[in-house]
Formats: sequence, C-alpha cells, structure tokens
Amino acid sequence: MSNQTSVLYDAPGPRARRITIISSVLAAVAAVAGAYFLVYRPLDEREQFTMEKWGPLIDPGNEVFGQVWTQLGQGFQATLIAAALAIVSSLVFGTLLAILRVQLKALMRRRFTTLAPPVALAVRGLSWVLNGVTKFFVEVFRGLPVVITIFFCASGLPVLGVDLGSILWYLVIGLTIYNGVVIGEILRSGMEGLPGGQREAADAIGLTSFQATRMILLPQAFRIMLPALISQLVVVFKDTSLGFIISYEEVLRKSSFIIQVLDNPIQVYFVVGVIYIAVNYLLTKLAEYTQRRLAQGRRTAKKPEPTQAAPMTGSATPQETEAVAGTAT
Repeated sequence: MSNQTSVLYDAPGPRARRITIISSVLAAVAAVAGAYFLVYRPLDEREQFTMEKWGPLIDPGNEVFGQVWTQLGQGFQATLIAAALAIVSSLVFGTLLAILRVQLKALMRRRFTTLAPPVALAVRGLSWVLNGVTKFFVEVFRGLPVVITIFFCASGLPVLGVDLGSILWYLVIGLTIYNGVVIGEILRSGMEGLPGGQREAADAIGLTSFQATRMILLPQAFRIMLPALISQLVVVFKDTSLGFIISYEEVLRKSSFIIQVLDNPIQVYFVVGVIYIAVNYLLTKLAEYTQRRLAQGRRTAKKPEPTQAAPMTGSATPQETEAVAGTAT
C-alpha cells in the first residue's frame, strides 16, 4: 500500500511545504484586506452598520421591531405553504410522468402477438404518438425558465376561464409543471439505468410491466436518485421567491414593503438570506440523514443471520441418531 501511495502521490518536501504555508497565509491576508477595503469600509462610510439600519431587525426595543418581524413571519409562512404544496404536487406529478414514459417505452417494444394485426398496429401507433407527445411536453417545459411558466399560468389560465381564486395556486401550478418535469426525468433515468436483469426477473415471475415498474424499478430509482431529488426539492423552495412576479406575498415581497419604509435593503436582504441558507442547510442535512438510514437498512438486510449450533449433550436421542445415520447414507 505504501508503494502504491508513493507512486500515485509524491509527498511534498520541506521547501514545498514552506511555499504552501507562506502562500496560504498571504492568500488569507489578501482576502481579509480585500474584505476590509472593498466591503467593510465602503459600507461603513455609508453608515450601513448603524443601529438605525439594523435596529428594526435585531433590537427588540426598537419601536418597529415587532412589526418588521410580523411581516417577515407572514412572508415566510406564505413561502413555506407554497413550497410544501409545490413539493408534494411536484413529487406526485413527476412520479406519474416517469411511470408513464417508462410504460410507453415498454409498449413501443412489444409486438402484441396475441392481438389481431390491425389492433396491434393501432396500439403500437398510439404508443408512439403518446410517447412523442410526452417527450415534447418534457422538452418544452424543461427548457422554459420557471419564471415564464409561473407567469403564463397566472396570465393564461384566467383567460381560458380557469379561475382558481387565489394567487397561491397559480404559483403552485407553475412550480409543479417545471419541477415535476425535472423530477420525472430524474426518476425515469434512474429506472432506465438499472440493470436489465431487474425487469427480466420480474417478467420471469409473471409480473406485468406496470407491476414491475411500481414494485421493483420505482423504489430502487427513488433510493438511487435520492440526492438529486432532494437537490431539486431545495430548488422548489427557493423558486417560491419568484412569486413576486404575480404579486404573491411571500417573504421577498414582504421584504420589499419593509425596505420601502425603512430604506435598509442590505440589512433586510441579509437577514432573509441567512434564513434561506438555514432552511436549505436543514433540508440538506435531512437528505444526508435519509440516505445514511437507507444505506444502513440495505446493509442490515444483506447481513446473514448467524447460525447457532445445537447444544452438545452426553448422549444423542434416537431421533438424532436416525437423522445422522440418514445423512451418512
């Protein structure tokens, strides 16, 4: 092992280590100096660190502290509601879309020998058409920016006579269409990336194509693609901030109202950004914990049960003697 390490990686000598330490110290000093001269001093000269700017956010004794955090709390509540609805609906829509695309591809490969030739040809043609339609749908909405999808939902659905009553639902539909398509492609690629023996084994035990997808392929795809799914759910949470284009009063829109009154955009957006980072950090840790638990469950399931030897006694029973004799013969 030491020989392989020396071949793959040459340990730095004393001179190289000194150069590394000196360059690291100089880079750190340059970063601190740059932050001081380019960030701190300009902000300090514009009085951005005064309590007049920060007091409404961090000083409970400030006369508008309660009002500010009430507005921010309402904004975050609206953000969490929209994010929760969009996450659930995106997962459901994406899962159904992935199953549909996998089933359509399976139908395209079938010959339908048990059906009459005209019927088999019609079924295969319908499968090709539906596969093309779903693929076109995926490519269109995956290529559109999510902000355009939200805008068209809020502007186009009322024109078509679909009045949902609340701006929240237009935001949720826009987020669901975009993120559901992405989640569907994640799950589809996960199912199609599994070894072909998985589906062959399902066919061998008599499962239909839908049963094989639902019971064998889809659960494995969820487990394998879990990191990508969690990352996309974090994107859903962040994309709720785009609700401002349709006047949905989420946290950023509430922040703009506060900024118009207090004239402290840097401070307000800094606090909101910290809260966003904290929530996304918790979601990431939840994903890591879930992945560890699933991996631990797989290791536990694969671990064989230890066999316990029968206790040795001084004399064997007649049944044991007959069993041993039968084995010997």
